[in-house]
Amino acid sequence: MKQRIYDSRTQSVVDFEPREAGRVGLYVCGPTVQSSPHIGHLRSALVYDQMRRWFAATGHDVTLIRNVTDIDDKVLDNARLGQEAGGSEEWWALAYRVEREFTAAYEALGVLPPTYEPRATANVDRMIALIEQLIARGHAYPAADGSASVYFDTASWPEYGALTRQRRDQMEDAADSEPVGKRDPRDFALWKAYRDTEPESASWPSPWGRGRPGWHIECSAMAHRYLGEEFDIHGGGLDLRFPHHENELAQSQAAGHAFARHWVHNGLVNTGGQKMSKSLGNSLFASDLLAQARPVVLRYYLGSAHYRSVLDFSDTSLAEAEAAFSRIEGFLARAADAGIDADAAAPRNVQAADLPAEFVAAMHDDFAIPQALAVIHQAVRAGNSLLDDRNAQDPAAIATYTYQVLGMLEVLGLNPRDPHWAGAERTTALDSLVTALIAQRSEARANRDFAKSDEIRDALQDAGVALEDTPTGTRWSLT
Repeated sequence: MKQRIYDSRTQSVVDFEPREAGRVGLYVCGPTVQSSPHIGHLRSALVYDQMRRWFAATGHDVTLIRNVTDIDDKVLDNARLGQEAGGSEEWWALAYRVEREFTAAYEALGVLPPTYEPRATANVDRMIALIEQLIARGHAYPAADGSASVYFDTASWPEYGALTRQRRDQMEDAADSEPVGKRDPRDFALWKAYRDTEPESASWPSPWGRGRPGWHIECSAMAHRYLGEEFDIHGGGLDLRFPHHENELAQSQAAGHAFARHWVHNGLVNTGGQKMSKSLGNSLFASDLLAQARPVVLRYYLGSAHYRSVLDFSDTSLAEAEAAFSRIEGFLARAADAGIDADAAAPRNVQAADLPAEFVAAMHDDFAIPQALAVIHQAVRAGNSLLDDRNAQDPAAIATYTYQVLGMLEVLGLNPRDPHWAGAERTTALDSLVTALIAQRSEARANRDFAKSDEIRDALQDAGVALEDTPTGTRWSLT
């Protein structure tokens, strides 16, 4: 059975054939670590974790690269705003702190760590080399105003717009830099000249002068470094198609790289029927979601819709996911009570050949997770029916359904017998307890009850929890 996948560039479902048999190279645009992770970040990471797990189950050795954009206008802006509010956190410290928040959220959801997770700041030399290559090939130019900025010449590349099927004359002006020194307002920044209003630590020497890389060149350079001139799949959120991925494709191919064979984009998240955005104030942060539901239930919910569809979050979403996942757990518990050794049955390194044909067909059909989950629930219902019929119980059949359910859950990263989930739930419980104590301490300080405030701080410190008061609130960590 062929793996089918929707290619965003051709806008069609195609047969997926890896560039090298038995190996899959997957590059995913990771977070810009400017602020705390939200539900959209979690969903995107989970989508590609599901794909990775399925490729592994079908016998492929997967190399997954997920970058960290730790130098960017937004990172610098947020650090500056924090300092203006009385804080002292440097841009690089903010980026590292937020990166740790993302890592913790991914781990809580059972997202496997990438094969490599390169930071933009560790690859500036690669970006400079790529920009030099583009200049030499006639596809980039230094700014006409004499600054250190360098721009990609969109007019020099006839294929510009191929990913999103736009004509260049219909495109909006590039908004990633000032138009000063550009030949055309649609040209985008490859290198941004250092400005006196920015910290000098956020700039690097280059042949054109001190500056920092533009956002788009970062991913092209890191994908090339870790996956080569051609690789199988480039993934990311639907909001990245233009301009980010369009610009990545143009500059990489203009440099002579074949780049990604297939482009995959996951759908966005709505809250209450509206697109999630900071301006609307309807962002759902990872920490809040993990406080509302068990991590395994949150993973079930975020992965329950087809990856290309819009995920619409409502007040009842997590409760519905809890009920659905509890039905699966209930069957496994009943099977255990009936003498099925579920712990011994818990599979590892599951292969597609071990799973029900309907489940395999769903996953091969562009990762149709809703249909795959339907197969799991069908097996649960069938197993429960056998358990309900006390006069005709068939232990062998019940064991078969148990093994099938556990195998399918394992492939989706949802096996409740996995020790990870017990640890994740303990972490969530600890966070809830510490957060409640921090709130009590904040109330005591507001009431000038400093003895009570110090008592809470000291009790947490004795338990191995350190508090750090910042302009944006109190953070905690294990010492």
